[in-house]
Amino acid sequence: MEYRRLGSAGIQLSALSFGSWVTFGQQYGVDEALACMEAAYEAGVNFFDNAEAYAGGKSEVLMGQAIKKAGWKRSDLVVSTKIFFGGQGPNDKGLSRKHIVDGTRAALDRLQMDYVDLIFCHRPDPNTPMLETVRAMSWVVDQGWAHYWGTSEWSAEQIRHAHGIAEREHLNRPQMEQPQYHMFHRERVEKEYAPLYRDIGLGTTIWSPLASGVLTGKYNEGIPEGSRATLPNYKFIREAIESEKGQAQIAKVKLLTPIATELGCSMAQLALAWCLKFDGVSTVMTGASKAEQVTENMAAMGVYEKLDEGVMERIEAIIA
Repeated sequence: MEYRRLGSAGIQLSALSFGSWVTFGQQYGVDEALACMEAAYEAGVNFFDNAEAYAGGKSEVLMGQAIKKAGWKRSDLVVSTKIFFGGQGPNDKGLSRKHIVDGTRAALDRLQMDYVDLIFCHRPDPNTPMLETVRAMSWVVDQGWAHYWGTSEWSAEQIRHAHGIAEREHLNRPQMEQPQYHMFHRERVEKEYAPLYRDIGLGTTIWSPLASGVLTGKYNEGIPEGSRATLPNYKFIREAIESEKGQAQIAKVKLLTPIATELGCSMAQLALAWCLKFDGVSTVMTGASKAEQVTENMAAMGVYEKLDEGVMERIEAIIA
């Protein structure tokens, strides 16, 4: 496993990491969660991602229980959560000081931890002054409830605004962003954020590197039963796959598959390795419903080493 600094921060994250979205609390329980996390941990993964919104908080509960059961040393792990979607009450969502403080406390209780290493503002909140959000997130770090704070799916302009306020007010600055990034979703990470990597040392923990499974090739011949796209709460994935744009992407996946075959890897491994090639990526977050999938995903590190300039140009010719 390779370890990368989180932008300009000193903390180092495994290049491939493990996230609990979709699976924890919805597709399996603590034993299955532990099996997947152990497979990742044994492969060198140290970063495990979560959020208060995942399975209504059950995901954090499962991850906390799994870590306790594994008996891992807390300092060996980098654990995150994200605050925004905490419930239906008027103060149970958003980035007000109240919800940031209450939401963080609740997340730590569910995780059975004194602190998380990374905490994210899960979305921008147009209803809360940026100064209030920045002050509250900085305060969470000062309390020792988190080591670093950052954002998820914020625009470059919003991130720069928050960073400027933190600089002016001598507060803890946003260190990282968690954006979507994969072969078919590139503009924000590769272009919009480009000045931020240089100017403020922004790190990234990217999600959906497999485009909700499209880049695994499993939807090439339709939507198989038991896949994520068949889950009731993820109807949007099925709709995206069946759309004209989704079908165009699947056509490109079919063209990419021979390259994966030549490299002796799966389509999923090729897609994960491709994400790792971009300098602005600190870690690529993976997910899985069983330990065997985790082990397969981790093998992408070997594929990453094979992606020379010639291979990358062939890929670019297909996906551009």
